[in-house]
Amino acid sequence: MAPSQPRIEATPNGPYRLTGVNRIRWREKVSTPEGEPITWRDVELIADRDDEYLLCRCGNSQNKPFCDDSHLRVGFEAADAADPAPRAERAKEVGRGQIQLVDDRSICVHTGFCATKQTNAWKLAKSELDASGKTQLVAMAHQCPSGAISVLVDGDEVEPELPVEVVVVPDGPLWVTGGVEVVRSDGTPLEVRNRATVCRCGASESKPLCDGSHAKVGFTSRPS
Repeated sequence: MAPSQPRIEATPNGPYRLTGVNRIRWREKVSTPEGEPITWRDVELIADRDDEYLLCRCGNSQNKPFCDDSHLRVGFEAADAADPAPRAERAKEVGRGQIQLVDDRSICVHTGFCATKQTNAWKLAKSELDASGKTQLVAMAHQCPSGAISVLVDGDEVEPELPVEVVVVPDGPLWVTGGVEVVRSDGTPLEVRNRATVCRCGASESKPLCDGSHAKVGFTSRPS
């Protein structure tokens, strides 16, 4: 029987131990012809059973997203430094309209849903928006996998409904949704949020959370 709290736990210098989550899926961005991401598309269901999984976080497994003990071969060392404080202590509110943007730059993974060639979420939040603009702002915030941006509507936070699962983002992080607890390797739990992204390239300076370093180091990985 699965535990009551879904959890992804970083083990010391080793993989993630995933419990209480029985669905792992591969999902990728859908972009316009101009290269602007607009939504996500499910590609493949990788796992769908009630079990414990060990997921690679060193970036070297030949069986990604699963661990194959490559962390031992490469001597992976991970000093987990993610801030356990609530997001609300770091986030800033942007705008004064009916819909406000809430922004925590420290957990941004740079997936690009927050901007187009014409505008971005911050400009929208500071503008007088019609119905179309409000819809665009909410959509931008809700597509953000890490929850770096979210929205307040009439002062209340509005989050997308997301299932309990782990999503493998090609060439990027593991995206955990639906209130999965993330735990550092020293046993420190991070704030449980509706959506979060954890590093799987091994290069983040904010492990176990992703900080966008996969792009800097040229991490490339699809599920095996």
